[in-house]
Amino acid sequence: MKKMFTKLFSTALLIAFMLTGLAGKAQQNLLASVSAKKTAKVDTVVTEKKNAEVKKDDPAFVPTRRLWGYAFGDMYFAPHVDAANRGPETMYNGVPSNRNAFQFRRMYLGYDYDINQKFSAEVLLASEPNANTGVNGATAIQNGDNLVDGKMAFWIKNFNLRIREIWNGTDLVVGEMSTPGFALSTGNSNAPNSLSEATWGYRFIEKTITDFHKNNSYDVGAALQGTFDPKTKNFGYVFMIGNNTTSSLTSASNPANGFYKIFYGDIWGKFLNKKLYVDIYAHYAPTGQATFATGGQSQSMQKIFAAYNTKPFTIGVEAYTQMFRNGVVSAAHGVENATAQGLSIWAKGAIDSKWGWFARYDSYSPYTNFDSAVPTYSTQTTYGSYTTLYKETFYTAGLDFQPVPKIHFSPNLWLVNYKDQRATTTTGYVGPDHTLVVRATFYYTFGK
Repeated sequence: MKKMFTKLFSTALLIAFMLTGLAGKAQQNLLASVSAKKTAKVDTVVTEKKNAEVKKDDPAFVPTRRLWGYAFGDMYFAPHVDAANRGPETMYNGVPSNRNAFQFRRMYLGYDYDINQKFSAEVLLASEPNANTGVNGATAIQNGDNLVDGKMAFWIKNFNLRIREIWNGTDLVVGEMSTPGFALSTGNSNAPNSLSEATWGYRFIEKTITDFHKNNSYDVGAALQGTFDPKTKNFGYVFMIGNNTTSSLTSASNPANGFYKIFYGDIWGKFLNKKLYVDIYAHYAPTGQATFATGGQSQSMQKIFAAYNTKPFTIGVEAYTQMFRNGVVSAAHGVENATAQGLSIWAKGAIDSKWGWFARYDSYSPYTNFDSAVPTYSTQTTYGSYTTLYKETFYTAGLDFQPVPKIHFSPNLWLVNYKDQRATTTTGYVGPDHTLVVRATFYYTFGK
């Protein structure tokens, strides 16, 4: 009886242990299943949320990591140059007659980097050597970006940080950058792409008229670049404050660096289904005390640019006036403001899929109130190579051959006429003369 009871008890105990183990295992499986479902649900929610956030931020955003550059130059021949060596702002100032050479006029090497969706950086190195002005190679290249041994050198032209969309349709840019007087087109930004240089499109032939006469094309400062209609980007503005020293710590246009700043403003628009571009630009820069004037000095500019784009051709007009307060002095009139004015008219078009053409005319008067009876004016503009004496007319025309996109070969003529504003009886008067250059220009870009 006792043995039977022991066997029954042992069997019951074994069955209880087995049932307990099976129940525990089932409970573990159930808990694991529930946990897996919860985890899967959470992962799905997180993934859907992340996808929704990315889509919500900017579905059109494409990060940029780009090394790019371009270069242009010529095989040139100068059959005639101005005997008085006028036009210090031109690339051929001082070149002797009958000089011929291969020459790079510009080399760019840039890098654009999107730090993230909000911030991006731009770096641009430039080398812009001038033509060799030495006779028979006896003199080193003058006024170019060259080392002491004559080798071409790079320098920093742009180095800036862009903060996108500080408010809807507006970017903030800080550092060394292009000014709103020329071209500001930058990918993934609110910068304009319809300003004068970008629309002219032939910078490798010549600068725009205000750039030609030494308005700042780049400067160190801060700028707001925005659009009034972020979805269509047909209307916008640029406001910038700079040092007025371009890439230098000091400059002739602002010798008292750190005390005076230049203020740039620009409003642009595209009309008639983007066939008509209109751009209104102005800047103001106090430049210090004159040595001969009781008041301070400053220079300011107002400019309007318009271009009409059709399928066979584009025509553009750019006109500006620039005032140098207390900029000139003479015995006859004392201290006076000097006003310079310029007008540029150009046209370009396509001949076929590979050939195009262009032509341009510029007129420039450095001092609209010049009195030819006054023998001597002294200039104190602190502005580059400004002189009141000579009117200029500039002409260029040529063909543009593109065997493939981003590569150009352009035969062209480059001509500047000079006219002395003084009376012919004035001591030092120089008769009309010109500089003519015949060029075979090349231009190519990469990575952009």
